[in-house]
Amino acid sequence: MVRFLLISLLAFVTVSSLGAGLSEQKAAGDSIRKVHVDSKTNFFGVPLKNDSVRKAALEEIKEIGVIRHTIREFDRTHDEWIEPQHYEFTVMTQITRTYESFQLGSNGQTVTLSPDSQLRIGPYFGWKWFFAGYTFDVKNFSIFNFGKSARKEFDLSIYSSQVGIDWFYRRTGSDYKIRDVKLGYGIDQNLFEGLPFSGVNVGITGVNVYYIFNHGRFSYPAAFAQSTCQKVSCGSWMAGAGYTKNTLDLDFESLNETLSSRLPAGQEVKIDSSMAFNVKYSVFSLSLGYAYNWVFAKNWLCCASAQAALAYKTSYGKTTDEKKGFDISKVNIDGIGRFALVYNNTKWYAGLSAIFHTNNYHTSRFTANNIFGSINAYVGVNIKLKSKYKKNRT
Repeated sequence: MVRFLLISLLAFVTVSSLGAGLSEQKAAGDSIRKVHVDSKTNFFGVPLKNDSVRKAALEEIKEIGVIRHTIREFDRTHDEWIEPQHYEFTVMTQITRTYESFQLGSNGQTVTLSPDSQLRIGPYFGWKWFFAGYTFDVKNFSIFNFGKSARKEFDLSIYSSQVGIDWFYRRTGSDYKIRDVKLGYGIDQNLFEGLPFSGVNVGITGVNVYYIFNHGRFSYPAAFAQSTCQKVSCGSWMAGAGYTKNTLDLDFESLNETLSSRLPAGQEVKIDSSMAFNVKYSVFSLSLGYAYNWVFAKNWLCCASAQAALAYKTSYGKTTDEKKGFDISKVNIDGIGRFALVYNNTKWYAGLSAIFHTNNYHTSRFTANNIFGSINAYVGVNIKLKSKYKKNRT
């Protein structure tokens, strides 16, 4: 019922604002083209600073100092393209549906594991660049649920017009299920589908930093932090770097026993011993991607973003057989995709977003492919109007 009401509300506001939004966007676009028709840009489409801009920057440095000027530069945008945040704080309620899947393989055998999709709800709080919150499992609600079987997730994001930082912490529980098995011995794979398996534990802790090249015209926070509003459709290249620390532990004996419990009498499971994972590995990555904000109606925004990363992974553990020092075989390709649909009238906002990560880890003995992400629905309100906007209203 809640889902139906949310979809109905989004559809109603979209239809009612589509006509007016398109006409206003066209007028704004015509105005912007007149203002920037003579602007020179670099390879990434970023306007180059002219002498007057440099002079104004030097005067500001003399007036407020280098540190305050540098901080302001992180949030400096073109008002013709981006509407700044009018408020000091924001509070939000978010409903999250999580997804996670692991495929582990060795010598032609693969096992795909994933927990049941989880529904979580919780509050979030934002102040300037900072945005943090915590969500609770609706099915097993407990603020202090730190038992062995509890999945734990925490995210902290810092968004400015130029730079974004994502810090994340994830620990799996013991509620995985076997989704697919390929053993290559003519065994009926359907026997194992949905079979509970508690012998796998996965942990991910990391930080990603990315730089938005066309930050004056394109607003990433408008799509994923609701702190600004994109006025006219625009895109930007992004580049970043990241570090994550991963742990992967698979109980080989428990997997063997679990699979054997479903086999008919006389059949036997023969799992490659290389699946006895107990690995810790670090990941250093460099990423490049592109994001686009489509303003299809007044106060509405649709965003799509994709980044590919060259990830250098080095590990140690029971299955370690990698070479010492740098080796090209340790380089894998990872990815991240983000999508958002947002309604924001500067005071109230609501929307949907989805974020998915792919991590791939390969050695000569085994492979581990991980996909995890979330789909979010949220509604929030900005509070404490900034003084300069109070003057405009009076």
